[in-house]
Amino acid sequence: MDISVIPIGNSKGIRLTKTLIEKYNIQDSVELILKKEYIILKPKTAARKGWEKSFKKMHENGDDKLVLPDVFEDENLEEWS
Repeated sequence: MDISVIPIGNSKGIRLTKTLIEKYNIQDSVELILKKEYIILKPKTAARKGWEKSFKKMHENGDDKLVLPDVFEDENLEEWS
């Protein structure tokens, strides 16, 4: 797909079609990823989106057990007092 580069004040920019904006659910901003020979525009998503649902599912499946203990046997908690 060819997109024209247009003047925007002292800069230049591109316009995305309504179809692209709706298809990729682009809201207020996009993430710009620079690679050696190309540029990627990626819709921004909310940080930790879907984590609550995933954690709930982990809990229901019993997959939310500690991998490491909260307190190690040789840990000296008095130094933090």
